[in-house]
Amino acid sequence: MPERIVIPFGPQHPVLPEPIHLDLVLEDELVVDVIPSIGYIHRGLEQLVQKREFTEYVYVAERICGICSFMHAVGYSQGIEHIMGIEIPDRAKYLRTIWSECSRLHSHLLWLGLFADGMGFENLFMRSWQLRESVLDTLEDTTGGRVIQGTCKVGGVRRDIEKEKLDKMHRQLDPFEEQCRELGDVFLDDDTVKYRLKGLSVISKDDAYALGAVGPTARASGVAMDHRETGYAAYGDLGFKPVVETAGDCYARCAVRVKEVYASIDLIRRAIDQMPEGPLDVKVKGTPDGEYFSRVEQPRGEVVYYLRGDGTKYLSRARIRTPTLANIPPLVKMLPGAQLADVPVVVLSIDPCISCTER
Repeated sequence: MPERIVIPFGPQHPVLPEPIHLDLVLEDELVVDVIPSIGYIHRGLEQLVQKREFTEYVYVAERICGICSFMHAVGYSQGIEHIMGIEIPDRAKYLRTIWSECSRLHSHLLWLGLFADGMGFENLFMRSWQLRESVLDTLEDTTGGRVIQGTCKVGGVRRDIEKEKLDKMHRQLDPFEEQCRELGDVFLDDDTVKYRLKGLSVISKDDAYALGAVGPTARASGVAMDHRETGYAAYGDLGFKPVVETAGDCYARCAVRVKEVYASIDLIRRAIDQMPEGPLDVKVKGTPDGEYFSRVEQPRGEVVYYLRGDGTKYLSRARIRTPTLANIPPLVKMLPGAQLADVPVVVLSIDPCISCTER
C-alpha cells in the first residue's frame, strides 16, 4: 500500500488568488482525502452593525467582496426594505438588475481568465480580462466606480442611467456578445481544454444537492436552482431561465459560467428595452423592527442575509452566508481521486472567494 502523506495547499499558492487552506492527504500523486481549514482571515464585518446605522451599513456590505460588491448591497438593502415594508420604484428595480448583471459579467470574465491561467493558457487569460475591462468601463461610466459602485441604497438607487447612456450600452452589447462567444468557443471547443477538464472531479446531482452546493457549482451537476427565478428586483419581468449542465465535472462548471455570460448580456438587453420611467427611490422613515432572510443570486451562487432590527437605528444582528461557504463541502467531495497537479484547477472550478467567506 502506498505511503500516505499530508501536504498543505494554501493559504498562499502561486496559482490561486484566494487564501484557501486545504490539507491534502496523498498516496503518491493521488488525493485520497481533504481537510479544509477556514478562518485565515478575520474581518469583523458582521459586528459593525453595532457601530453603523442601518442606512450606512450598505457601504460595509458592499465591501464584503470586491467582485460582487453591488449584489451584496442589493441583498442587504432588500432585507431592510422587507422588514420596513418599503416598496421601491420599478425603475430602481431595473437599474439594480442591470448593475447586478454587469457585476456577474465582470465576475465571470475575471474567473474565466483565472481558470485559463490555472491551466497555463496565458493568452486566453489576457483575452478574458481584456473583455472584462470593457464591462468595468461601463460600470464606471454609469455609477462612477469600477469595483465599488455605491449606487444601491435602502429605498432604491442613488443614480440614474440617462437615456443616452442606456442607448450606448444597448449598441455595445451586440459586438461585445460576439467577442464573448468567440472567447467561449475556445473554452468549450478547444481540445486541450477538454482533455484537461472533462471527467475531472465529478460531483453527482444527488451529492451536490445533499452537500448544499449553490450557483454554477450546483447547476453544473443538474441542480436547476437559481434564486433569480423567484423574481426579485426586475427578474420576474425578464423571463429568466437558469443555465444547467449535467456532467458535474470541471468542464461543466466552466460551461455554465460561459453560457451565463451570454444570459447576462441578454438580460441587460431586455432590461434596457423594458426600462420604465419614474422615480429612483422612496423616502425611508422609521427604523427596522423585525427580522428577514434576504436572498440574492451572486456570480458564485446564492448569498443569504439574515437581518434583525429592534426598532433602533442600529441592527441587532446581521448574519451573512456566502456561496463559497456553501460550496466548500462539495469541493471536499470533488477532490479525492484527483491528481495533485489538478488540485488548483478543481479548486478554481468553484470560483472560491475566501474574503467573502470569512466576514
